[in-house]
Amino acid sequence: MAARSKSAPAAQRRTPARRRTRGALATIGGLLIASAILRGLNGAGDAVALELPGLRAQEAETDAADAASGSDPAVRIERIAEADIAPLLAALDEREARLKTRETALDMRMQALSVAESEIEEKLAALEAAEARLKETMTLSSKAAETDIVQLTDVYARMKPREAAALFTEMDPEFAAGFLGRMRPEAAAAILAGLPPRVAYTISVIVAGRNAEAPTR
Repeated sequence: MAARSKSAPAAQRRTPARRRTRGALATIGGLLIASAILRGLNGAGDAVALELPGLRAQEAETDAADAASGSDPAVRIERIAEADIAPLLAALDEREARLKTRETALDMRMQALSVAESEIEEKLAALEAAEARLKETMTLSSKAAETDIVQLTDVYARMKPREAAALFTEMDPEFAAGFLGRMRPEAAAAILAGLPPRVAYTISVIVAGRNAEAPTR
């Protein structure tokens, strides 16, 4: 009993020592684990720090490739807008070209019409001048012819009836009737008396027909 009582206090004294030893070991182990974790984190941080410039360069290259290929949203939107507007702009340019062509053709046509109009006006003026000259000539000719007929009628009237009758016999009846119709009645009667009966009858009918057609008022 005495031995057990002696060993009991000794065991009690060893138990706190063991506990302290275990606590120290646990603390040391925790510190080692924490140190390992910190070293791992530091290594990872160093790796990230080493890889960060490469990542940034790769990102810059990607951005440049996107901008060059048009994958950038703003660039894509701009290119889409240009692609939509390009056909409309081309159609407007084509329409403007057609309008300019038509305008040029219209100007040329108007110039041609103006030249043609000027030529027509000149020709009309020339025709009017020629017509005026023709009328004047015809008037003069008519007056001259009338004068010649009057003078010739007077010559026939002054001739001897027998001589005049011989000439009137050879004349066309229409022509002879014209002269006799202008003579004084007594001179015409004297010439008719010298004509052959058939010729005198024919001329008398023509003269009577002209007098019948002449207006009475």
